[in-house]
Amino acid sequence: MRRLTLALLCATYLCLSLIVSLTLWRNGGGWGAGVAALVGGLGLCFAFHGLIERALETGAIRSDVEAVREAHAILLSQVEALDARVSEIFDTVADDAQRSEALVDEVHMLEDLVDRMRRRLDDQGDEPAFPVRLGGDPGQTPALLETVREALAENRVDLFLQPIVGLPQRKTQFYESFSRLRDESGRVLMPAEYLSVAEPGGLVTAIDNLLLFRCVQIVRRLARQDRKIGIFCNVSMASLADESFFPQFLELLTVNKDLAGALIFEIGQQAFDARGSVEARNMGKLADLGFRFSLDKLVDLDIDLQDLSRSDVKFIKVGAQLLLEELTERDGRLVLRSLPDLAAEDFTTLTRRYGVSVIAEKVESERQVVDILELNIDLGQGHLFGEPRAIKEAVLSEAGPPPPVLRPQFPRRAAYG
Repeated sequence: MRRLTLALLCATYLCLSLIVSLTLWRNGGGWGAGVAALVGGLGLCFAFHGLIERALETGAIRSDVEAVREAHAILLSQVEALDARVSEIFDTVADDAQRSEALVDEVHMLEDLVDRMRRRLDDQGDEPAFPVRLGGDPGQTPALLETVREALAENRVDLFLQPIVGLPQRKTQFYESFSRLRDESGRVLMPAEYLSVAEPGGLVTAIDNLLLFRCVQIVRRLARQDRKIGIFCNVSMASLADESFFPQFLELLTVNKDLAGALIFEIGQQAFDARGSVEARNMGKLADLGFRFSLDKLVDLDIDLQDLSRSDVKFIKVGAQLLLEELTERDGRLVLRSLPDLAAEDFTTLTRRYGVSVIAEKVESERQVVDILELNIDLGQGHLFGEPRAIKEAVLSEAGPPPPVLRPQFPRRAAYG
């Protein structure tokens, strides 16, 4: 194609030169002027053609150079992206290694805790592990305690989660965790049933510890899914005051202090009000790690918000029915019986000044939701928004190794006589 184009151009130049030379010859210039014009025209045409061709070649070279530069820039960006990805993979591998090491340390801590509990129970000898004043049928108490012991020993402890939603959108903001024990037949034991013997039997710390361990596993799994959702984890004052349990508990949380923003420890209002100096000091140690607290089982809304703020209590849970029963009208405005000088809708405004958020719990009906929203409460929990659901063991196994098998030793049954 290029040769044909060159031939056509040469023919064009020749024709132009012939026209010029013939014009000069016919106008009296003679043969000499015609030949000179022919030769000169051809020379000028070919010189002009050379200039044009060099200009085109220069433009083509520049285009090629620009294309090479663009390709180099694309290649450089791909190399940088690949380098960033490789660095991310190395960081992930390093983090996984650290997590695995931390999990091994946690298991050792838990095993040590169980050994301590076993030694303490062995030291009890033939003394009763709990007082007879618990009420109910004393003959059934040893059997129930044995059921609790076997459930812990065989790791028949399930984790249940119930959503806490933001209102009015009802999007899940938190979960509350519950522990449930299962007997040999698979029947689920409710807390009201097993705590009556677990508390005096010294097993609440073991249950709290298992619950905490599984909450840590779930928080890690949610973090891997990039779901920034916190979990409320119940902890008893007995665990906070236990000289054998709490140091291990604190060490475990120190290893996992990166989860401080996702774990909220929940305590009953009466237990919180009755806390001693040891419990308060240990709560402060957890707060120093960044962990927060929540009060539930509220029976009185006339609470000391300054005390809550000093103790890093960031949430209070108030039963929806209690809230509605507290409402009363005075001087033409709606107030709370416990706080008659404060408009009902200003209660949450007051708590927020102290950094405390109100959660309406045990919400069962849409009518309650309407009343709650009128009180400017933006968090709710209850069967209306979702019942507690068991977390499958497979999910926990994906989040980390299973907790160690608890095998506390108890006094002989004869001791309960």
